[in-house]
Amino acid sequence: MSATREQAEVGARVVSADGTEIAFEKSGSGPAVVLVASALADRSDTTKLAALLAEHFTVINYDRRGRGASGDAASYAVDREIEDIAALIEHVGGRASLFGSSSGAVLALRAANAGLGIDRLALYEPPFVVADGDGGPPRDLARQVETLLAQGRESDAVTYFMTKVQGMPGAAVFFMKLIPKVWRNLTKLAPTLPYDIAVMGDTQQGKPLDAAEWKGAGMPTRVLTGGKSPAAFQRAARAVAEILPQADQRTLPGLNHGAVVMAPKKVAPQIVEFLKG
Repeated sequence: MSATREQAEVGARVVSADGTEIAFEKSGSGPAVVLVASALADRSDTTKLAALLAEHFTVINYDRRGRGASGDAASYAVDREIEDIAALIEHVGGRASLFGSSSGAVLALRAANAGLGIDRLALYEPPFVVADGDGGPPRDLARQVETLLAQGRESDAVTYFMTKVQGMPGAAVFFMKLIPKVWRNLTKLAPTLPYDIAVMGDTQQGKPLDAAEWKGAGMPTRVLTGGKSPAAFQRAARAVAEILPQADQRTLPGLNHGAVVMAPKKVAPQIVEFLKG
């Protein structure tokens, strides 16, 4: 792939270290930024955000492995997803900034911690659970989801994740199921739920973050939260800002956890301001 940074690329691919093809779209010009999607999301969910950021940057909007047009491997490891990001960064010249939301924010943080060529890191509501009483998913989450998937119950796996992890009311999930296209897309992504569970690791058990574990992420970092999101997200964001050497935290009034998809016009200016330095 030899296209210049100013050339848009649609339906493009890079080959990750394990041979998996990772699909992406490139748009805009200027410094590169890679968008890292959350659980139950692919690059279609960040299309609007990508278009807004492309007015200022070269934007790489990609499908994480196992999603959309990207390939997958027989077994999963978080390190493989970090290698995917490394391949995308190499494609745009070896340096880029990252923006990730929810569990995608934690994957972006893990990539930064691994020493990739990352200039700046913008995160929206990484779902760490850092204090007792802030809830968190069931301790047997991975086993429950894997059992449902092994039984071919993708719809039930999505329902379980949405209600037990994302805290979505059952009635809201019921109404989502009444929109066939939306629910069909979500169930297609269900096999990747164990990937996001692995990305989160043991960080949702109500324990403080270990600064030593994240010491490799020394680049300028901004953690964004929505003013209408539960207080646990605010505590998690402050915890990240406290353990990283060049991090700060901003709260965006009126927004909630779904703002990256539902209100990209309100999130994009914050990302632009920070990434431009």
